[in-house]
Amino acid sequence: MLRQLKEKRTLKHNLMLASSSAFVAGITDVVGLLAFLAFTSNITGHVANLAKNILQQNFQSIILFAVWLVMFMIGAFVSNFIVQSLKHKSIYRAHSAPIILEIVILLFVAIYGHNFYNETKQEREIVIGALLFAMGLQNGLVSNISGGLIKSTHLTGLFTDLGSELADWLHPLTRKSEDVKNKIYVRVTILAFFIFGGLAGGYFFNLYEFKVFYFVPVILLTILYYDMLPVFFHKVFQVIYPLKTKNIKD
Repeated sequence: MLRQLKEKRTLKHNLMLASSSAFVAGITDVVGLLAFLAFTSNITGHVANLAKNILQQNFQSIILFAVWLVMFMIGAFVSNFIVQSLKHKSIYRAHSAPIILEIVILLFVAIYGHNFYNETKQEREIVIGALLFAMGLQNGLVSNISGGLIKSTHLTGLFTDLGSELADWLHPLTRKSEDVKNKIYVRVTILAFFIFGGLAGGYFFNLYEFKVFYFVPVILLTILYYDMLPVFFHKVFQVIYPLKTKNIKD
C-alpha cells in the first residue's frame, strides 16, 4: 500500500489504502464527537464556527478555532515535509514515518484519555488539536501517495467528485473509461468505510470510552505490516535457500 507511487498504483492498492484510512477517520471523527462534542477528522464545521465567532467578536473562540484549523494544516505540512525529506532514501520509509507519528499521537490520546483526562475545557481543546493534527497527517499522506485520489477525511469533496464521475459514467454521450470506473470504486469504498468506522467507533466508545483509541493504531500497524510481508518472506527465503543448496551438495 505504501511502496507504490501514484503512477504504479493498482486499483487493489488504492482500495486497500482507502478502506483502512477511511475506517480510521470514521472512528476518530465519531469518537471525537462523542467525547469532545467536536469534529476531529475534518475542518469544514470549524471554518463555519470561526466565521460565526468573528461576526460575534468572540475573540477567545476565534483564536481556538483558528488554532484547530492550523493544526490540521500543520499535520498535512509535516506529512508532506517528511515524505519529501525521506523519499530519496526509501519510499516505504518516507510513507511509513507519518503513519508512525500518527500512531504515537493516537496512543497518547488513548493513554491520557483513559488515565488522566478530567474533562476540563483546556484538556478538551488540546486533545482535539492533537487529533486534528493526526488526521491532517493521515489525509496529507494518503492524498500524496494516491496523487490526490484518496482523501480519507474530506467527504464534501468526495461527494462532489463522486457525483461528477457518476455523471461521466452514466451519460450516454461519454466514453466509459476504466479510469472513471476505478475512481468510483475508490470513492464508494471511502464513503462505506468511513460510515462503518463511525458506527464501530460510536458503538465501542459507549462500551470502552477512550480505550477505543488503543484499537485505531492496530489498524494503522496493519498498513505498515502489509508492505513489510514481502520483505520478510524474501529474507526468510534467502536464509532457507542456501541451506537447501548446501544440503543438496552434501
